[in-house]
Amino acid sequence: MATIDEGLAQRIRETLFELADFADISERKMFGSLVFMVNGHMTCGAGDEGMMLRVGADRYVDALKHPHAEEMDFTGRPITGFLYITAQGTETDEDLTYWLDLSLGFILAQPPK
Repeated sequence: MATIDEGLAQRIRETLFELADFADISERKMFGSLVFMVNGHMTCGAGDEGMMLRVGADRYVDALKHPHAEEMDFTGRPITGFLYITAQGTETDEDLTYWLDLSLGFILAQPPK
């Protein structure tokens, strides 16, 4: 992801606050995108062609079966527990909520950093 999709970033921001308004939500520019942290854990990122998403190892294989989910690969090797969701996979608010809810199921089960 080379640049930030500001529209997607705003939708992520709004949805995270809707789903986890009790959590500590922050943002950082990393990996050429805007990364959202929940309770100190990297949760997702808004890039120019889609969204990076952390789902954890237990949800990873099932999530990859979705047609808009791909392995996340920065180094030439897939990073287990992290996905790349194509822009088509976040077009609707329902799709975005599905992915963020999946990620939060993992993130909120972790102790805060």
